[in-house]
Amino acid sequence: MFQNMIPTPRCLPIMKTQSNPWISAGALLCACLLPVSLRADVKPNGLFVDHMVLQCDAPAPVWGTAAPGEKVIVEFAGQMKTATAGADGKWRVKLDPIPASDKPQSLVIRGKNTLSLKDVLVGEVWVASGQSNMASPLAAAHNAEQVIPEANDNQLRFFNVPHKTAAEPQGDLAGKWELTTPDTAKNFSAVAYFFAREIRKSTKHPVAVCCAPWGGTPVKTWMSVEAVRKDPPVTKTLDEWQKALDEYHKVQANPQLVSDYEKDLKQWQTEVQPGFNAAMKDYNAAKAAGKTVGPKPVPSRPEPENPDPMAIPGPSKRPHTLGVSFNGMIAPMIPYGIRGVIWYQGEDDGSRGLEYRVLFPRLIEDWRSRWEEGDFPFLFVQLPSCGIDSTPVAESGWPWTREAQFMTLKEPRTGMAITIDVGDPANVHPKDKVDVGQRLSLLARKLAYGETVVASGPLYKDCTVEGKNIRLRFEETGSGLVIGQAPWRAQGVEPLPTDKLAGFFIAGEDKNWIEATAVIDSDSVVVSSPQVATPVAVRYGWASSPRCNLYNKEGLPASPFRTDDWPK
Repeated sequence: MFQNMIPTPRCLPIMKTQSNPWISAGALLCACLLPVSLRADVKPNGLFVDHMVLQCDAPAPVWGTAAPGEKVIVEFAGQMKTATAGADGKWRVKLDPIPASDKPQSLVIRGKNTLSLKDVLVGEVWVASGQSNMASPLAAAHNAEQVIPEANDNQLRFFNVPHKTAAEPQGDLAGKWELTTPDTAKNFSAVAYFFAREIRKSTKHPVAVCCAPWGGTPVKTWMSVEAVRKDPPVTKTLDEWQKALDEYHKVQANPQLVSDYEKDLKQWQTEVQPGFNAAMKDYNAAKAAGKTVGPKPVPSRPEPENPDPMAIPGPSKRPHTLGVSFNGMIAPMIPYGIRGVIWYQGEDDGSRGLEYRVLFPRLIEDWRSRWEEGDFPFLFVQLPSCGIDSTPVAESGWPWTREAQFMTLKEPRTGMAITIDVGDPANVHPKDKVDVGQRLSLLARKLAYGETVVASGPLYKDCTVEGKNIRLRFEETGSGLVIGQAPWRAQGVEPLPTDKLAGFFIAGEDKNWIEATAVIDSDSVVVSSPQVATPVAVRYGWASSPRCNLYNKEGLPASPFRTDDWPK
C-alpha cells in the first residue's frame, strides 16, 4: 500500500572483478535490496491507512513499529508528536484532542522513511463485534433493495477486520477503510450500517465503524485469558484453556499434524463439501416452502478436525477456544481512539446463560481496561426470539441468556437494545436489522452523546403481591406503557393481539405456570389468574419465541423478565 511512498534504493553500478567479470543478477538484486532490509522502515498499525477516521474530541493514539531506537514523527492537523522506538521496535504517540472535521487531511509519519496517509477525517469511531447477526450483510436485510441504492456517503466508513485467531495478543492487522457506496455497502454489517447511519444523522460528524464479528463464536473466544483468571477465577473455562494450550504445544512440537490436516481438509472440500452443500440447499428450500422434510442431510464423511485449537478452524467450524478471537481481531485494534462498542452475540451461549452472567461483564471490563479510555459506552443487543417452544414458559435455553444480558446493565454506561419482537422463530438470523441498528443508536445518543431521548423499552424493576394480584413496576417507561405491535414480522408469524397484553404467566408455590390476565395501571402492570389464588411469581416473555406485546409509547418493547429466582 505504501510502496509508492518509499524512496527507491539506488543500485550500485555493475562492477568488474578478477574472479568474476560481472556480478550476477542475483547478487545485484541483493545489493539493491540491502539498504531496505537494514533500514526497518517505520510502519504504522494496519488501521492507519488512507481514508481512516480519527476519534474527535479525545486523545488519538498513533502507533506502529520501526528500527529499535529510531525517532518517529507524526504530523496531523497542525500537531507534531515524536516518539522513539523501543528495544522491541514499538513506538506510540498520542495526538491531542481534535474537533470533528469532514475536511480531508493528510497524516504524515516520518522515520527513516516517510508515509503520507490521505483523506483522513475526524469524527465518531465505533467498534462492532459479536457473531453472525452482527456479521450479517446489508444485502441480506429485508429492506436491502430499498436501502442499498441509497447508500452513498463518503463520510460513513467501514474497516472490516479479517478473521484471525492467535494464541497470543497480536500487534497488527491488515485491511482497508471503505467509503460507503452501493457497491461497498452491500457487504457491510447491516446492524452496524443502520447504527452508523443514525449516528451520522444525529451528530453530523463523519462516522467510522471497525467491524470485527465472527459467526458462531462464544463469548469466551472474545475475552482475554487474564479476564478469566481474575479473582475469582472461572475455573471451568481456565481448565478448558489449559487443555487447549496442551494441544497447541503438541502441534508446535509436531508440525506434521497440521500438514496432514490441511491435506485431508482440501480433499474433503473437493470431494465431499460440494455435494453436501447442494443437499443442504435443497433441504432448506423445501423447508422454507413449507414442504415436509426429513432429517437434515449429513456429509458422506465428517469434516476433518483441526488439531490446533488456536488456529482458524475449517469451513464448518468456528473458534471456540478462550481468547483466540480477542488475540487475533480485537487486541490489534487497541488502543485506537473510539467512542464506544456495539455488540451482538449470545446465540452460541444460548444454553449457558448462568455462565454468561459472569463472562459477559468481564469481557466489558477487560476491553475497557485495555483501551484505557475509561468506561466508554458498551451497547449490546439482547437476543431476539428464535426457536420452537415445547411449553409456553421455558425451563432452559435462551431466556436465561437474555436474563444474563439484562443483568449486565448493572455495569456502568451499558445499554441494551431489546429485540424480542423482531426475531424469527424459524431462523436464527432474522432479516430485520434496521430496527436493531436504530435501537442501538438511541442508546448511543443517550449514553455517548448526552441527548435526552427515550432509548430503551420498559425494564422490570420490582413487584408486590396484592392479594390475588401481583403488581409489576418498571423503569424506562417513556411516555407510558402501552399494548404494542412489532415493526416487522417474520414470514408465518401471526400478529399479536391489540386489545390485551400477552406473554404474562403467573405461579404459586407449586411453580405451575398459568397464563395470566395483565392490565396496565399507569407505570405498573397488574397480573392475576383465577386459577392462582395465592400468587408468588410472574414471568414475562419467558420462552424461546414468546408472544409478548408490552411496549412504551415510543414503540420500544419491554425486556423479558422473571420475578422469581427459582433454579434453572
